[in-house]
Amino acid sequence: MSRRLRAVLALLPPLLGGGLVAQATTVRATSVVLVTLDGLRWQEMFGGAEALLLFDTATTPSADARARYWDATPEERRELLMPFFWQVVAREGQVFGNRLGGGGIRVSNGLKFSYPGYQELLAGYPDRTITSNDKRANLNVTVLEWLQTRPGLAGRVAAFGTWDVFPYILDEPRSHIPVNAGWDTLELPRPTPGQALLNVLMTTLPREWDRERYDALTYLAAREYLLAERPGILYIALGEPDAWAHGGRYDRYLEAAHNADAFLRDLWETLQHHPRYRGRTAMVVTTDHGRGTGRRGWSRHGQNVAGAEWIWAAVLGPDTPSRGLRDDVRNATQGQIAATVAALLGEDWAAAEPRAAPALPGVVSDDQ
Repeated sequence: MSRRLRAVLALLPPLLGGGLVAQATTVRATSVVLVTLDGLRWQEMFGGAEALLLFDTATTPSADARARYWDATPEERRELLMPFFWQVVAREGQVFGNRLGGGGIRVSNGLKFSYPGYQELLAGYPDRTITSNDKRANLNVTVLEWLQTRPGLAGRVAAFGTWDVFPYILDEPRSHIPVNAGWDTLELPRPTPGQALLNVLMTTLPREWDRERYDALTYLAAREYLLAERPGILYIALGEPDAWAHGGRYDRYLEAAHNADAFLRDLWETLQHHPRYRGRTAMVVTTDHGRGTGRRGWSRHGQNVAGAEWIWAAVLGPDTPSRGLRDDVRNATQGQIAATVAALLGEDWAAAEPRAAPALPGVVSDDQ
């Protein structure tokens, strides 16, 4: 974690409750957080920094990145890059998509870019009419919209995204899911000091991208909302890994992944210290698409980019057995994420929506 990011997280309001509480495996989750890391390759997730790109000064001009993220083995490198993911999520939960071990989870929409990926991920099936990243209202009901109709979840779903297309992907006017995305300021029913500070930053920081804000702003806005409004389902869509990859900056791509891991740690510890969430919250982490390979291909994805269909996913929670790397699952699809989110709450999205793929096997019991 960078010094600046560590300093920001240290200034956050104190967590509620006492020390970290172990989760009881017999208690069904009553809340879910879904986090997506846009365009983060399986290669870095499972193997850490890639030598070809890390030691090329064209893609990695930062010597600091080489010092921070290189080590002798893939296992050591991936833990340097994503320490919380490998020390906690992979040990206490389940991780899918390890191509190094023969596992596999793939995009089935054929297009291998963002809007079609988020449609497949959130609805459970691809929509062949979604062929661009244009700001077009999604006609499909997502699992998040459906879950709002289930007992105890009405008005308790919210989404935060770095990319400004998420209000369209979730069709905010129809779904009535509050979506804070792009450079939107944060509006809470009961204003907080944290909200005021975030809004100053949102309106005064120099903008690297017009349609995407910094992931730190997305995460901190989502965290502020979580503590103030206590949603039952919170979706956080981070975007910097993809943005920096498209810019050809492997060092900043790695830093964005490392920062995302710090946000995951802070989010999980916040949940485990909170009386409403501790021991009763599941977390799903995944991505919308993969990327290509090599000096030219790593920054690209899309229909004609070989390998960009391969993605990864992880599940952690009170009802998910600790099975680590699920290399036994070799033919999973991105569409299974939607039903997995529902299954963690005891709901069957695949039964409600016949086009949806089933939940990932074994994430809520030991018998699959």
